[in-house]
Parts: sequence; structure tokens; C-alpha cells
Amino acid sequence: MKLAFLYAGQGSQHAGMGADLYAAYPAFRAVFDAAPADLALKELCFFGPEERLGQTQHTQPCMVAFAAGMTALLRERGIRPDYAAGLSLGEYSALHAAGVFDAQTAIGLVRFRGRAMEQAARGRPGTMAAVLKLDRSALQQVCAAAQACGTVSIANYNCPGQLVIGGDAAAVERACVLALQAGARRCQPLRVSGAFHTSLMAPAGDALRERFRSLRFGPMAFPVLFNCTGDCLRPGQSIPDLLERQVQSSVYLEDTIRRLEALGVDTVLEIGPGRVLSGFVKKAAPSIRTLAVETADELEAAVAALKGASTCV
Repeated sequence: MKLAFLYAGQGSQHAGMGADLYAAYPAFRAVFDAAPADLALKELCFFGPEERLGQTQHTQPCMVAFAAGMTALLRERGIRPDYAAGLSLGEYSALHAAGVFDAQTAIGLVRFRGRAMEQAARGRPGTMAAVLKLDRSALQQVCAAAQACGTVSIANYNCPGQLVIGGDAAAVERACVLALQAGARRCQPLRVSGAFHTSLMAPAGDALRERFRSLRFGPMAFPVLFNCTGDCLRPGQSIPDLLERQVQSSVYLEDTIRRLEALGVDTVLEIGPGRVLSGFVKKAAPSIRTLAVETADELEAAVAALKGASTCV
């Protein structure tokens, strides 16, 4: 058996997440208690309000703190993966799990990242839309045709039949019209504060590049698959460069899932609120078994299901 951890990204957060884990487990509690008080992680995660929790600069440290706490609980129980990956923000949680950052460094980094993304969005407002049931080649052509109205590109390759575009509002609107004409079942505008994972986030990439200059990146204890390549680190690539690139280029989650399958992964454990990523795995690689952990009960059930696997040490 080969196990991969797959960490949830922004959008799956909700008030109440982690409250039962904080009450029950000292290792989870320690992550939250060590964070700077001004982050208000406990208040936001456990009580909201949803609107404030949903703001990028707050969502990102809350999600990574939750993920780091859950990773600590899994580690206590002897559950370690062969590979890890994450959706967008979740990539930082995957790198923490692999030992590249400690928990507090990862939380601080995504706090910086969230602020940089919000600042980039204020400098050049954009929007995003989910496009359903249109293949990537056809949508790439649609985006190219809509460029006359501004910048638009595919921001997320989530799974077969679900892609996300982002860019200038007029260009995204035009791309949605063309996508429907090309056979898309539906185009759903997303409630976001910017065009994430597009070239409109270039200022955030610049800010991250400067931030990374003063940061030490530890060695990976196991391979992490990166959003912007859909693969493990290759010769000539570096983690800082890939993270800088990630914030302003497409997320290849479907490719990541297929690559995990090719690497022999047969079980994926989704870590974070919700089960959105498990749904993507089932569509992209139906042979992979999926488990999800958000609550204390789900944690204990997942540990029981994984006991005896070769990845448990």
C-alpha cells in the first residue's frame, strides 16, 4: 500500500473547524496556542464569523494551522505518507508535513502570502468562474479567443469536467459566453476577491520571491508534488521558485492525482475541511481509495482503516 496526504485549499474553510480536535488533543492544541495572538486563529476557526474567516489573509493561516495540527495527530499515531500534495494553499501544508517548514513558519508564510494576494487583487481586480463539462483543450482555445477583452486563462485543472478560469472581469465574462457556445454545461462565477493563479497575481509572486530570500527551506522527508508542474521536484527546480510560480500560474491538480496513481499510490487521505478533493480524486483516478479527516471521529476512523499499512511505522 502507498499512501498520499492531500491537503485542502482555500474555499473549504468554515466556522467550527478544528474545535473538537482542539478540545480533545494536546498536539493539535499546541499548534494553535503557539501562533501569534493577533492571528486570532482559535476565534476565527471555531467561531468565525464566516465573512471574516473567508478573507484571504485570515483563511490561509487558519487552514494551515488546522492542517499542521491534524498532521501532528497523524504523526503521533504512526501515520506517515509516501507522498504529499495540496490544492493551492494546501501545498504549504504538504511542505510542512514533509519537513520543509515547521508549523509556525508555514503559518507565517501563508499569512504573508494571503496579504500579498489581497494587495495584488486590489491593484488589478479580477474574477474567476468554474467551467463544467468542457475539456481543457477546448477551454484553452476559448481563453485565447477571449484575450481581446483582457487577460484570462485556466487557473485550475481540478478534475475531468471541472476547470476554473480567471482574469480580468470582461475577459472572464467573454470566455464564459464562448465556453457555453463550445459545449460547456455551465459556467459558474465564483465568489473570490481576485484572479488567483493567473498572471494578475504577478505582484504577489514578486513579494514571495523577496520573502523567500531570508527563509531556510529544509530537505523533504518524502516527495511533494507541486501545483504548477503536477509532479515531484526535478533537477534544476527549487522549492522557492515553484512557490513563486504557483501563485501566478495554473494549478494542475488533475495531473497531480494522475501522477500519484502512476507512482503507485492506492490510498489518498484528504486533510482539511470537507471532501472536495476526494471527489476530484474519484473522477481523475477512480482506482484510488479515498479517506478524509476533519473531525476527531474521522481521525480515529481513518487511523483504524490505515493500521497495518506498509506506510505506518
